[in-house]
Parts: sequence; structure tokens; C-alpha cells
Amino acid sequence: MNRSSRTVKLVEMALLVAIILILAFTPLGYIKTLGLEITLIVVPVTIGAIILGPLGGAVLGAVFGITSFIQCFGMSPFGAVLLGINPFGTFVVCVVSRILMGWLTGLIYKGLSKFPKMKNWKILIANLAGPILNTFFFMSTLVIFFFSSDYIQSLAGGLNPFRFVIAFVGVNGLVEAAACFVVGSAITKALQVAMKNK
Repeated sequence: MNRSSRTVKLVEMALLVAIILILAFTPLGYIKTLGLEITLIVVPVTIGAIILGPLGGAVLGAVFGITSFIQCFGMSPFGAVLLGINPFGTFVVCVVSRILMGWLTGLIYKGLSKFPKMKNWKILIANLAGPILNTFFFMSTLVIFFFSSDYIQSLAGGLNPFRFVIAFVGVNGLVEAAACFVVGSAITKALQVAMKNK
């Protein structure tokens, strides 16, 4: 990679970090519902994982995760409760799960790029993988660290972990996946066309 290419990558990374920060600390990034918050911050992480590769996805996932962890200090009632129960577990739920999501999304896109027949599908699959992985890792770590807590047990209402995840994510997870898939795919495709025309 020459100096010009590195500069372009750094600019792209900086732009995506800025977008994540704007989404994280304004009402634009989270849609409040009765259950979980639907987040659109997965979109720039997924775009970065596709354009910048697995490492870029991991870095952007870390930025997303850190902003999510910061919200636990009073901005997110749900996060604040988790922080009070288990600070380390909350960090894993917020940060580590998002790093894994960004990294694996980049790996999925990179792997699909090796198959010519996947040319028209790799962007769509990667943009669908991002929100699905985000929900999977978030809920998995939430169950691992907090399912036995009185707070989560009160929400679970006697459900086993699998049924709790289904009930807790519910429609929110589907809406988040659909929104991120549609928006992310459109933006990624437009960016790739723009970069080819340079």
C-alpha cells in the first residue's frame, strides 16, 4: 500500500469514526422502544469492515463499543443497571462484542471476495451479517454475565436463556437488522462506485 492509499484509508477511518460518534451521542443513532434500543451505529461499522477490512472493522467496532460503554454512566438506564451489577461484564457486553462483530464482518466480506460468483452478493451478505452478529454477541455476553442476576431474572419471568433472548430481542432485532441491511448496502455500494471513479 503506497502513501496515497494509506492516506485515503486513514481519511475513511476518521470519517467513519466521526459518524459513529455523532450517532452515539445524538438521538440519530438510537431508536428508543419499550424493549432494547434499536441502533443504527452498526451501519458505519459494517461499512468500515467492508471497505477497510477486518482490522478496520475491529477498530470501528471498538469505537462503537466504547461509546456504548460510556452511555452506561447515566445515559442508558439499562446500561447503568448492568454497570451496577457487574462492571467487567458490562464492558464485555458493550465493547468486546462490538469488536468481534466488526472483525468478523470484515472476515466474512474478505472471504466472500475470493469467490467470483459472490461478486453481486458479498456486500449484501456482509451488511446483513453485521447486525446479526451484533445482536448475537450482545445477547450471548448478556446471558453469560447477567442471566443469573435478579434484574435479568425479573425480565426473563422464568424463561430459559434461549426463550429469553428471543423474547428480549423480538421485533427490535428484526427491525435493526433490516434497517442496517438496507441502509448499509446502499451506502457501501455507492462508496465503492465513487472510489472506482476516482
